[in-house]
Amino acid sequence: MERGSELGEFLRARRARLRPEDIGLRDYGGRRRVPGLRREELAQLAGVSAGYYTRLEQGQSPNASDAVLDAIARTLRLDETERSHLHSLARHKPKPRRRSRPEQLRPNVRLMIEAFGDVPALIIGRCSDVLAWNRTAHALLAGHLPYQAPEQPRQRPNIARLVFLDPHTRELYADWRSKARDTVADLRMTAARYPDDPELAELIGELALNSSEFASLWAAHPVHKCIAPTRVFQHPLVGSMTLNNELMELSHDEGQRMAVFTAGTDSPAAAALRLLADLSATPREHAPTRPWTPTALISDH
Repeated sequence: MERGSELGEFLRARRARLRPEDIGLRDYGGRRRVPGLRREELAQLAGVSAGYYTRLEQGQSPNASDAVLDAIARTLRLDETERSHLHSLARHKPKPRRRSRPEQLRPNVRLMIEAFGDVPALIIGRCSDVLAWNRTAHALLAGHLPYQAPEQPRQRPNIARLVFLDPHTRELYADWRSKARDTVADLRMTAARYPDDPELAELIGELALNSSEFASLWAAHPVHKCIAPTRVFQHPLVGSMTLNNELMELSHDEGQRMAVFTAGTDSPAAAALRLLADLSATPREHAPTRPWTPTALISDH
């Protein structure tokens, strides 16, 4: 992921969503070759020259000041998350891509996940790999796949792959499009945080190649924190459940996050979760026996 390209994509996507009249400019009519604000219009409103802004959008101005970036953010009406994302893209200095060491899960974190018992809990790595989950989380999110402790990176289930390449996961989310947008927005922010990560670049390329929906969402460059207070699941075994979804960063494990799903006390969803936990306590006889691999999702799609 080249930083100049990433920065340009982000700025063009944000220019395209604004109309001249949205920010007080008169539209004198006539056909526009591109939707939204022109570069010259944005530059004028931000107080920079058109040439300078063009170079910035092309990734040729790596030393843009905070004041200039903030002026552009204000003109584009970026929220705080988008403004931080703009600064991150503009400040990055490319480094040679080297494969990082596979993410490891601390034993205490694994014990914590198991201690949640019937409450679905899992640990997600920086590339959205599942580093660990308890049986209820597995039953909730991927009961159609074998339950296993995912130790080897290439064998780990991946949340983004499941969302875009697995038909069972598409049916699991009542509002799949919302989950898909959140997944892409989360990957965008992760890509800005780890711009030189080759595994992340490979994942994004794979998804763009195998899912036109992912490619379309990625091109729109959504950026927001993946915080959904609730998710509605249409589970094949226990039916509809509205669950609270909390996502928390692990302070001592960079890039790793814990996701926990809960239901309101004495709610139908709580009863459904208890039933799901009972069903997952003993592996089902008809559960798949073939090992999970990333390519299996593509071939099954």
